[in-house]
Amino acid sequence: MDYRIEKDSLGEVKVPAYAYWGAQTQRAIENFPISGMMADPAFIWASAQVKKAACLTNQDLGLIPGDQAKAIMAACDEIIAGKLHDQFVVDIFQAGAGTSHNMNFNEVIANRANELLGNPKGAYRPVHPNDTVNMAQSTNDFIPTAIRIACLQLSHGLTEKLESLRSSLARKLEEFDNVIKAGRTHLQDAVPIRFGQEFSGYAESISRHGGWIKAAAYELTEIGLGGSAVGTGLNCHPDYRVNVAANLAKLTGMEIKPARDYFEAMQSMAAFVGLSASLSNLAQDLSRIANDFRLMASGPKTGLAELLLPVRQPGSSIMPGKVNPVMAEMLNMVCFSVFGNHEAILWAAQAGQLELNVMMPLIAYKLPDSLTILTNAVDAFTRFCVDGLKIDAEKCRRYAESSVAVVTALNPTLGYMKAAEVVKRSYAENKSVRQILLEEKLVAREKLDEILDLAKLTEPGIHK
Repeated sequence: MDYRIEKDSLGEVKVPAYAYWGAQTQRAIENFPISGMMADPAFIWASAQVKKAACLTNQDLGLIPGDQAKAIMAACDEIIAGKLHDQFVVDIFQAGAGTSHNMNFNEVIANRANELLGNPKGAYRPVHPNDTVNMAQSTNDFIPTAIRIACLQLSHGLTEKLESLRSSLARKLEEFDNVIKAGRTHLQDAVPIRFGQEFSGYAESISRHGGWIKAAAYELTEIGLGGSAVGTGLNCHPDYRVNVAANLAKLTGMEIKPARDYFEAMQSMAAFVGLSASLSNLAQDLSRIANDFRLMASGPKTGLAELLLPVRQPGSSIMPGKVNPVMAEMLNMVCFSVFGNHEAILWAAQAGQLELNVMMPLIAYKLPDSLTILTNAVDAFTRFCVDGLKIDAEKCRRYAESSVAVVTALNPTLGYMKAAEVVKRSYAENKSVRQILLEEKLVAREKLDEILDLAKLTEPGIHK
């Protein structure tokens, strides 16, 4: 392989001739052969937006000459458009705070900008990675800002998919509303409920989570860019903070504003923990719904088989004709992964010390990962499962009619203890509650038909 020799503050480094990265990135490649996983595409996109906003601001303040600024911003635009992503080669497990990622970006942008100006890679003239591309920045304010921008972008996509799921569940609510099924509390027979009411709970749950995620994401709109190394703003123009926030808002179309306190913005990862917590909370409800689907679709001959899931693929390599609830199973696994990500983010956030949190690279990986897999899983679950749901209405009614729990409606007439005796006899003699009530002449047939009207039992009321 052809190499070029570059120098950093530690000495000479061999860098592949084709590479747009430089000496510090090359050291990181050699130091951190850990996972083989590189930066999330959304984090790369966000990093380029931040570098472009910083360059534009410094140009406007007369600190970067126009030709250099134009070349830097052109390099950033290429990255934003999806080019050069193969040049961001630092492992996600890297030097603390994300210095390696920052320098990877600075070197790639500097080399590409110089190339656009007609100069070779590695010379760093006139555009220098530290002095020009990184002007008025530190890893310590650049990385948390890039995480914020990436997560704001990804959270918007997630809330859109959640709204699609809510809408799909609401459509099923209407479609299934008149179908009565047996309720099951503690996985035991309970009073009747309509399938539409079951789905009403699912739809409302998803709606609430969408709002909670939006509220948590809003906390990311304050950026500490301009805090420099420790929050003081050393080496930043006095107008830089306000201007760079405004420029970043224009470039991204996001509601970005300067931090209320630049020291807090660099010390605390609480806003990231808040968003991650909202995702973990969503995941526990999604997993619960997936479990309900799997249970209600169990069978088809030896389970409940009330809910009919769309057939997506063969379910067994050995049992012909077997079909499994694969979309619900996938959703469960994604949710479990989100739980693990949240735990890692929580530990990383509390590991901050004094003016800086050095565990930011872990947050930069785990939080976008949770947002991405949840977005894709919710989308797939909606399109390939919920949209195509059917129910076995006859089986649902049969279960509801055979449940001894319908005797609950007779509590106001018989009293709890007498009703319990009816249930015991029903179990012992393998007879329906209706049969026992008529045999013992506890309720007149006409009145019994009225009280045990299953549809009425799914609405508020006292039946006597």
